[in-house]
Amino acid sequence: MKEFTTNQKQLRVGFQRVINESDDLNAIANILRNAEKHPLSFAPWPGYTASADVAFSIAYGDKNLYLQYVVKESIVRAATGKINGPVYEDSCVEFFIRFDNDKAYYNFEFNCIGTVLAGFGPDRNNRELLSEHVLQNLRCHTVLQKENGAINWTLTVVLPFEAFAFHSLSSLHGKQGGANFYKCGDALPQPHYLAWSNIESESPNFHLPEFFGTLLFE
Repeated sequence: MKEFTTNQKQLRVGFQRVINESDDLNAIANILRNAEKHPLSFAPWPGYTASADVAFSIAYGDKNLYLQYVVKESIVRAATGKINGPVYEDSCVEFFIRFDNDKAYYNFEFNCIGTVLAGFGPDRNNRELLSEHVLQNLRCHTVLQKENGAINWTLTVVLPFEAFAFHSLSSLHGKQGGANFYKCGDALPQPHYLAWSNIESESPNFHLPEFFGTLLFE
């Protein structure tokens, strides 16, 4: 995978043959741990100081999209354990994607214990939550460790193509998607908002697809 230095973020996402042949979450997490990392280097809203360091890895196989977030922050919150609950109030990482020229996009949001909130729609206010039946098929692997006063946590997600419930995806090969990757924590003592592709707006809002970067699935 190669990251481009253009005005718009671009990332080539490769087919991972080794990970594709594994059904072991620990093995998948270890493979992604050694994969190339891409930092969430933008803090678009100066009033919310970034108190976290975050990077992600991404790959795909025949049936799944694979994500891993590696996070370091001083305080962790994990109050939500219910699917489609307010995970964005916790220590939370997010993945938004739309395919080809679609106006609507998916938002997948995970707290540090792997609870998911996911929806589909064209903007922040017009969203349809994905069903629990669909989201129960996602697989998450989490590790939390305390080190030198900070908390390091890693979230690995196996996202089956069926989770993109408003599309009929048989393969990602050759597809293009607009996407962004985020970190937030609305109810943390110091709320913060980080992004992979920069956002320009007066107040915190991740639901701005005009600022998505581009994923190219090779």
